[in-house]
Amino acid sequence: MDEMELEKMGFNPLALDNQLCFALYVCSKEIIRKYTPLLEPLGLTYTAYITLLCLWEKDNVPVKELGSRLFLDSGTLTPLLKKMEAQGLVTRTRGGKDERTVFIQLTKEGAEMKKKCAHVPQEMMCQNILDMEKAGPLLATLHQIMETMSDKEKAEKEDK
Repeated sequence: MDEMELEKMGFNPLALDNQLCFALYVCSKEIIRKYTPLLEPLGLTYTAYITLLCLWEKDNVPVKELGSRLFLDSGTLTPLLKKMEAQGLVTRTRGGKDERTVFIQLTKEGAEMKKKCAHVPQEMMCQNILDMEKAGPLLATLHQIMETMSDKEKAEKEDK
């Protein structure tokens, strides 16, 4: 369907409320805002929190792999990891064979932070943003979108 047909049906493709990206942006921003009072007492930002979640699943990973998993570029990830290192949560170590590769590893304090964060998912669920019956299908759809966008980005890079 082209733009003219959509408009004849009463759908304005340029209306802000019809922008999927805007709805996702607002939801993301507001959800992260709700994390702030839970994470600030622990000295964490939302980005540091998701980095820890990733490292608790798989520790001692190259920065490139961590960035790929978190969908963060090195311009965002490097300062974050430096700050987390200063907080004593992670260490950054150059690879033995290839010194260009930097590995990120949890410190004892970073590993122990997992216990301190154990309440966070439950607290977020208690905010009644979305019930589990609706959250499951939405999460699956969002993961499909992430995968599709990631696949397209990889294909574009290969074409260059």
